[in-house]
Amino acid sequence: MKQLKARLLAVLAVPALMLGVLAIPATVGAIGITSGAESAKGDDQTACLFGTEGPACEGKTPMFRVITNVMLFIIGAVSVIMLIIGGIRYTVSGGDSAAVKGAKDTILYAIVGIIVAILAFAVVNFVIGNFAGGDAAV
Repeated sequence: MKQLKARLLAVLAVPALMLGVLAIPATVGAIGITSGAESAKGDDQTACLFGTEGPACEGKTPMFRVITNVMLFIIGAVSVIMLIIGGIRYTVSGGDSAAVKGAKDTILYAIVGIIVAILAFAVVNFVIGNFAGGDAAV
């Protein structure tokens, strides 16, 4: 009975997937992030959300890139501050095993935070550079 259900499901899944693929318009791939942002933009919003195309955006940094860079800078700065605090806690622990463990955990989490901030910076610039038509350098 289980084999019959599995075979029936497999036979019915192929047409369902084909109908789902055929239902997607062929122009979806041509639509990028920029055109989606332009269609959702209000009258009083800037036209420079992702890229620098158009006469109104010449020489301006895209707004999305500015916001993400500021947030990633704050995350990186907090991680460095926590790394320093963890080092100070480790230095003044006085050999207490609980204090040493807490200081090591603080240092570990701060290093993880720095790595996450660097990777997020790289991912954001990759996505903006490749999908929004902007240049990859910040």
